[in-house]
Amino acid sequence: MVDWSRFQAVLFDLDGVLTDTASIHATAWKEAFDGFLRRTQGDGFVPFDATSDYLRYVDGRPRFEGVDAFLRARDISLPWGEATDRPGDDTVCSVGNLKNELVGRVLAERGVTPYPGSIHLIRKLADQGLHLAVVTSSANAQAVLTAAGISELFEVRVDGQVAAALGLKGKPHPDPFLEAARRLQVPPAAAVVVEDATSGVKSGKAGHFGLVIGVARHGNGSELTEAGADLVVEDLGELV
Repeated sequence: MVDWSRFQAVLFDLDGVLTDTASIHATAWKEAFDGFLRRTQGDGFVPFDATSDYLRYVDGRPRFEGVDAFLRARDISLPWGEATDRPGDDTVCSVGNLKNELVGRVLAERGVTPYPGSIHLIRKLADQGLHLAVVTSSANAQAVLTAAGISELFEVRVDGQVAAALGLKGKPHPDPFLEAARRLQVPPAAAVVVEDATSGVKSGKAGHFGLVIGVARHGNGSELTEAGADLVVEDLGELV
């Protein structure tokens, strides 16, 4: 169990921690990458694995960095392009923007479901007077929070759009979490980071936060521990 009285704030990742949207992102990534690989390599291409490739290359990373990491792993080099590139497959940014467009479509088709255990914990922490923030690389964060009906539970949101506007380095760099702590006026040592991605756990450790909790929704508890998580749970309801 966690002695929450030691802390002033809790900083939550979004996808896979608060909402069951990691699967939506994985589906969108697979459609974007498989379409690109089929067009450039023919029917014999090796498909994007929505579990292993998702966790290894794109989970928790800023969108364009995830595109670049996966394509480099397949020995594919694309020009980076511009963040405003139209969705397509000519540049890293255009592939990333296609994925973002697909996320919007899948969100509309599936809706968003928050994890009950996460909501129970959030309400408990709010009752205890802790400050709460969402820190995510997603550019769709506000839409997801609104669709899930939990936007009002958080004082601060640092997402992909905020990071781009401020020029913050993405996870595994600590910049997004440090920005959230700054906005809450809480020192990192007095804040908890909650993440389901190894890149996010590394971000929390690099920022010297008081506690880093890993959420092993993908059976990846050992990887989260190796990345630096102080505590690993399968569901945040375990901490209520």
